[in-house]
Amino acid sequence: MFNKIGRLDNEDTKNLKELVNKLFALLAEGKTVKVEKEIYKVANTPNYFIREHLGTYLAKNVDADKMEPLMKKMLDHKFYGIRATAVFYYFHLCQDEPEEILNILDSCYKSTPWEAESIVNEMWRKYPDLMKERMTQWIKSEDENKRALSFHGMENISNSDPNFIMEFISNAIDDDKIEVQKKITHILTQVARSNPIIVFPYIREWLVEADDTRVKTIWVSMKKLANIIVQRNRNEQSQEFVLLTQQTIEDWKNDENEKVSYMGEKLFRIIRR
Repeated sequence: MFNKIGRLDNEDTKNLKELVNKLFALLAEGKTVKVEKEIYKVANTPNYFIREHLGTYLAKNVDADKMEPLMKKMLDHKFYGIRATAVFYYFHLCQDEPEEILNILDSCYKSTPWEAESIVNEMWRKYPDLMKERMTQWIKSEDENKRALSFHGMENISNSDPNFIMEFISNAIDDDKIEVQKKITHILTQVARSNPIIVFPYIREWLVEADDTRVKTIWVSMKKLANIIVQRNRNEQSQEFVLLTQQTIEDWKNDENEKVSYMGEKLFRIIRR
């Protein structure tokens, strides 16, 4: 009925809405088993967009609450697509209860990682204050996947609260897990492009007392930033970002701290090549 890959077209969304209406009609008739089979048949798909739309339409129906017992069961299903559909259902059902959304993610972020990232990103957009509070707890988790997820979407507040991001990273800069390091370098790159005057002093401070792991994390981030300003589309970059990055590298090259000056020299070779 639907494509196995790719976004849904108008005909697909129309058919999916009609299916959801049919499912609720069957549910009203007490045909719960048939409803379950129909949902499983559509939800068990590799197509992310089918799962997203199905979960959304189920949650936005006027009788959405009546589907909740089945959705709760689906969260623990053995098939990924069925679990993922339930996650999207709860995300849209609980829009007025953002804390409940995070509670649900807390229990299923490992079993539906793609959906968890998508929802966490949206949560940073819609509920930044709540996310600041809860992600400060997640970054302390013993689970590296949860710590990495706490960074996802944080760039959404890079303009409104860059200092929060930098303090947040300060508490995780020495995390030696590769997924966490990847998230840190991504966020650092994003925040530095919009707020270089705030970011670079933090990075220098981290570098002064850095061990090998921290140096590597900082190098990956700074190398990306240095490469950005020498790309062909340089004129499209923020003039403030370009000038401050160049000046920072010049200053670091002549810094009295050996680690800072060594980093500065390597970065200088990139921007002057």
